[in-house]
Amino acid sequence: MPLIERADFVSVPVQDMGRAKAFYRDVLGMHSPNWEAGFPEIEAGSVSLYLVDPTLMGGEFAPHTAHIALRVADVAEAKRRLEEQGVTFDGQHDTGVCHMAFFRDSEGNALMLHRRYAP
Repeated sequence: MPLIERADFVSVPVQDMGRAKAFYRDVLGMHSPNWEAGFPEIEAGSVSLYLVDPTLMGGEFAPHTAHIALRVADVAEAKRRLEEQGVTFDGQHDTGVCHMAFFRDSEGNALMLHRRYAP
């Protein structure tokens, strides 16, 4: 039996919790059963995103630089909708297996819209 069963969540560092909650809830349209919590857990399929202010636990804030891939049905359509809400994209890429479009959240964390279209 493996030691690690699965990944449960990814911590997403934030500086301004209210601003981050608004971005993930209102701009990205993501769901959390506890937006009012100090550290809300955002449901994102099999792995949740957990908004956390590292300074409240004695750490320092530093945004993620490795992209968190967020699966969407259509990268171009999702990108268009987010651009309408003021999200700026850093670029996009087609690997021959998947479509990707890169952007940052309100706190500077690297995110990507992602859709695999080939086996």
